[in-house]
Amino acid sequence: MPTLRDMMISAWITGPWRAVSVLGVTQIIAWGTIFYSPVLIVPLIAAEHGWSLSFTMGGFSLGLLIAGLVSPYIGRTIDSRGGHVVMAAGALVSAAGLLGLAVARNPVAYLAAWVILGAGLGASLYDPAFATLGRIFGAAARRPITLLTLAGGFASTVGWPATHFLIGAVGWRGTYVVYAALMAAVCAPLYAFALPRGRAVIEPPKEISAGAKAPAPLLPPNGIVFMLVTAAFTAYAFVPSALSAHLLAIFGRTGIDAATVVAIGALFGPAQVAARVTELAFGRNIHPLLVGRAAVLLLVAGFVLLALFGISPLLAAAFAVMFGAANGLITITRGALPLSLFGADGYGRMMGRIGGFWLVMQSAAPLVMAFVAERASDAAALALAAAFTVVALGCFAAIRRPT
Repeated sequence: MPTLRDMMISAWITGPWRAVSVLGVTQIIAWGTIFYSPVLIVPLIAAEHGWSLSFTMGGFSLGLLIAGLVSPYIGRTIDSRGGHVVMAAGALVSAAGLLGLAVARNPVAYLAAWVILGAGLGASLYDPAFATLGRIFGAAARRPITLLTLAGGFASTVGWPATHFLIGAVGWRGTYVVYAALMAAVCAPLYAFALPRGRAVIEPPKEISAGAKAPAPLLPPNGIVFMLVTAAFTAYAFVPSALSAHLLAIFGRTGIDAATVVAIGALFGPAQVAARVTELAFGRNIHPLLVGRAAVLLLVAGFVLLALFGISPLLAAAFAVMFGAANGLITITRGALPLSLFGADGYGRMMGRIGGFWLVMQSAAPLVMAFVAERASDAAALALAAAFTVVALGCFAAIRRPT
């Protein structure tokens, strides 16, 4: 007779839970190769071609914009065809885009490569992964989503050192060739052949027997609550995108030495993972809406600390920890809240709609933040990020759960 341990191992290898293992590996690769590599490679591209840094980084913003535009279609297609089809295709398209960046010799070819890579990105990161888990697990997808974000939290920890090593070993062009091979030869086959192909059965509401606990009522994904959920995540999307691009530079311009700034930046990843571990351990019975409110409120408190007491090494470190913890929890909430409020039916389509606005905002945020910092001040740029955080908090606060 199989033991509990044997059954758990079987579920992770042959059952639906292997989706978490597969997506955990592929998310680390996808985030590391597509999302985290530009910060190290883009300056090298600009220097080699003699292009401005703003134009070269604008290619990345263009890729995020394209990802946002295709996201609703990606979500609908995952609902109907499954992640094993859509994400496998996305990995191959991403590989083509990465190869395009490696061979691009002029601005038109460079931007065209980012258009291709953006389309692949839209089918490779968290939103399609969440949609895939929603299709496989249905209403029980919250825990798999949390476990997946734990793996994804290590993407920068793996991606940046790997990119730095590869640049030294094979140059930036060779790095993108290696990353294209990883997407085509590792991610695409894992998606196509290892992701479960089944889908959870969405059962119609049953009559509740006397004394039994009624399931939480669901809302239609097309009313004011859905608009508030989308607005909350869209407003918040500005913050991690803008701060990831500019926060450490802002800290450096206050007089904090470079080594300390790097050490402060290194606190973000562990804080993000620690928050997700805490949610996994203690958040099972806490509604995702409360988790989202708490996360954004924590970040608002961080901005208040900087506004009241200024930027010092200690307060900068505290802000980095608060920012990392808040972002770690919001990532989980982005997958769990729509599932909790609107149900698993059409979940991929919902994630595609929300993810589209999220990615478009992410594409604009670094450019807007740079414009405000250059034309006004770093304080004004931080105030702008804080304002988007307050808008997100207001939207979360206005959401009312069905009774």
